[in-house]
Amino acid sequence: MAPTAPTQRPTMRHSSAFLLPSTAPSSPAPGPDDAAVAVVVLNQPLPRFAPLLWSRAAVRVCADGGANRVFDGMPALLPGQDPDEVRASYKPDVIKGDMDSVRPEVKEHYSNLGTRIVDESHDQDTTDLHKCIAFIAENYSATNKSNQLSILVLGALGGRFDHEMGNINVLHLFPSINIVLLSDDCLIFLLSKMHTHEIHVEKSIEGPHCGLIPIGMPSTSTTTTGLRWNLDNTSMSFGGLISTSNIVEEDKLTQ
Repeated sequence: MAPTAPTQRPTMRHSSAFLLPSTAPSSPAPGPDDAAVAVVVLNQPLPRFAPLLWSRAAVRVCADGGANRVFDGMPALLPGQDPDEVRASYKPDVIKGDMDSVRPEVKEHYSNLGTRIVDESHDQDTTDLHKCIAFIAENYSATNKSNQLSILVLGALGGRFDHEMGNINVLHLFPSINIVLLSDDCLIFLLSKMHTHEIHVEKSIEGPHCGLIPIGMPSTSTTTTGLRWNLDNTSMSFGGLISTSNIVEEDKLTQ
């Protein structure tokens, strides 16, 4: 009997082109394979590129106190504009979470503008980010395959370490969705074992440093191209090797 051929994993493509300035007001939102872009805002200071990503998103969801950050932070990022006009323009589509952080006046302000308020205070077993990702996946699955949707999470890094780890855990809970955790300084995404990966590097806005961290379980065999110190069927684990402070050499990385 002939041996069974190995199953070929689908390729997930990653790109930070969504952070590039628009060439024209009508330019389409760039993303992996022209994917639809969703933005989730967490309860941390907005990164400087928040208005750009907001304008490119098909849906904008604030996780509970993330609504405070949009209400306070967008006018601060756009100081030449009238704050009331900014708040009217940068209105979330949904505020979702257990509602223990959003200020009452902020919730009322956006509710009056038509924002959908989804109170899930009954659910204390999942994080607000988990709730928001599940909402987006459920409501966009009819028009977007999960690997064609990029969810950009603003305010996911910085602040309390346990919150950061909870956000990284959400990547593992939704491995087939391209979720990117963003801050002013770095971005994180999951290289799921369900896929092979192509990472298209925008050198004008990212790099040269790159890390491969085996979170959740050891990586028994990792092979890369495009890095200064490529891995060749290399095992990585906590307590063993992890590839920190690697350097991007090519415009495209593979894993």
